[in-house]
Amino acid sequence: MANRIETETEKIVEELLAGSELELVAVDYVRERDWYLRVFIDKEGGIEIDDCQELSRKLEEVLDAGDLIPTSYILEVSSPGLDRELKKPKDFQREQGKMIDVSLFAPLDGEKVITGELRAYDGENITVGEQVIPLDRAAKVNLHIDF
Repeated sequence: MANRIETETEKIVEELLAGSELELVAVDYVRERDWYLRVFIDKEGGIEIDDCQELSRKLEEVLDAGDLIPTSYILEVSSPGLDRELKKPKDFQREQGKMIDVSLFAPLDGEKVITGELRAYDGENITVGEQVIPLDRAAKVNLHIDF
């Protein structure tokens, strides 16, 4: 059910954002204490609270009219944050040249977390520094935050 709701919500959000400078980053439908539908958006230069509020209002109208989600939930529209997770091909393409952290399922050359510049992406592998890492070995890939 969660995957279907995420997929359908992605389609709706893409339609709502068409023609705007906003970009859909991710949609998560998760249960914590309550159900949460989280929509993460971004744009060149960063998003503002008005961007989130406007999309939230429009999305809420569409979701309520379509009765897509059968249970009560909390809708959150926000920025993906500085350490955004990279999941989709467009994420890897957009973030090339930036520093990333790759958490691996199992150590590669003795390392479980690899930090370096994202230099290339070919759909199956990413190149971090000089090291080629198969994406199926990566548990999570995030932008690196340097404190």
